[in-house]
Amino acid sequence: MSKLISAYAKRIQYKAKVYSRFTLDSLFPKQQQKIIDAFHKLFYDSNIIGKTWNDSYFLGTGIQKCPLDLFIYQEILFDVKPDIIIETGTKFGGSAHYLAVLCDALKKGEIITVDITPEKNMPKHKRIKYLVGSSIDSEILKTIKGRIKKGNKVLVILDSDHSKDHVLKELKIYNKFVTKGSYMIVEDSNVNGHPVNKEHGPGPMEAIEAFMKEEGKKQFVIDKSREKFYVTFNPNGYLKKTA
Repeated sequence: MSKLISAYAKRIQYKAKVYSRFTLDSLFPKQQQKIIDAFHKLFYDSNIIGKTWNDSYFLGTGIQKCPLDLFIYQEILFDVKPDIIIETGTKFGGSAHYLAVLCDALKKGEIITVDITPEKNMPKHKRIKYLVGSSIDSEILKTIKGRIKKGNKVLVILDSDHSKDHVLKELKIYNKFVTKGSYMIVEDSNVNGHPVNKEHGPGPMEAIEAFMKEEGKKQFVIDKSREKFYVTFNPNGYLKKTA
């Protein structure tokens, strides 16, 4: 009995310390953000030496994503249950395969993934449709539109050319495919100093800002609840369609 009481007291003590720390963090949020940013930079920059997201695989296929974001993706897919997922930027095909396996679990969904130069030996899956070409090419867009049926729920993930101009073009085009209640996810908005890779130049974050000042503000909200794990490669990039 005394051991149980002692264990319970230690747990209460531990919780009190945690609550105190979070109270201090709320009073000094900049200090907490410094810690988060430091880890974010460590994790992100380690790819240069072949670690972290440059050494990540899904069922044997490279997948260059933050695992915390991948967990958020499965939560979004469960909530939305999309019929069509459009992905720009295929690379190795790992993320398309990951999404396809999640769709298997949900028993619905098709992935349309687009890349100018996809890698060889892409994973094969009945739910994946690979398209080769620019994400903003008229023929590619015509093909995508042709695969979307009336009443389909559509989710979009933008992960191709990360320059501001290209991402903004994608946002202006692909937002029209996204259905109400679903998402348009803009990846790698952490570059150009948000907080990583300051040398990148204007990129996804700047494109998001421009889009949300214009047509985006009437149709989308930035869903910060999808950044609940502190570190995300897509800050301000989870755009939920509300109208």
